[in-house]
Amino acid sequence: MSASPSASGNLDYSTEEFLAVTLAERVLDAGHLVVGANSPIPASAALLIQSQSGGSAEVTILGSREFMQFTDGGKELFDFAAQGRMDAFFVGGGQIDGQANINLVGIGDYPGSKLRLPGSFGSAYLYHLVPNVVLFRKEHSRRVLVPKVDFVSAPGTSPANQYRVGGPRWLVTELVVMEFNAEKARFRLHSIHPGHTLEEVYDRTGFEFDTTEQPPITPIPSADQLTRLRGDVCRALAPVYPDFCQKAFGV
Repeated sequence: MSASPSASGNLDYSTEEFLAVTLAERVLDAGHLVVGANSPIPASAALLIQSQSGGSAEVTILGSREFMQFTDGGKELFDFAAQGRMDAFFVGGGQIDGQANINLVGIGDYPGSKLRLPGSFGSAYLYHLVPNVVLFRKEHSRRVLVPKVDFVSAPGTSPANQYRVGGPRWLVTELVVMEFNAEKARFRLHSIHPGHTLEEVYDRTGFEFDTTEQPPITPIPSADQLTRLRGDVCRALAPVYPDFCQKAFGV
């Protein structure tokens, strides 16, 4: 794996590197990014932004000693968000629907869910307070991207009379980047990753979305971004996710 152009003029990069860069491009201006536990690709994206900013961007990675400034667990994290000091947050879901509702509780009719998921924790709270929430799920299938989630752990939109300063802005998967329009409560296809087609997106998405006939192709990582991922980011992330760094960055 190399950051040098191949014979075809393209850069060699892993799927993880591509997705990390794609996530980072969604929140380049964030001053403080928070990443949940067990989220190595979003953590790579946050640390890439920190590297590109010359260290001015702050990164909090839950479950990490080096990148965890909170000593009182979720209580302190939630206070931090309520004070308006959290600019971006990456979150996933066992299910995500076309209204950007996410399900982190279970698959099937609640409370008799056939499959239990990790749980909501503070997703609903942060969904309302963080101004730039990026939904990320590597898998792009009708099993994950559903017409309606079985349980709403966090709602994508809220009534007009409900206080809300945050919410979902983007959805990134192994196939696409989608942008969420809160007024329409609907996703718009922003770009398709290289090697995939609009027909494939329709076939693998369980909800309706807006698009043009020829959506753009998601840009590939630059040589500088790959160098930073395999250098600064890998060194910072290796103590937290050593196996991931070996697989994703070849280091």
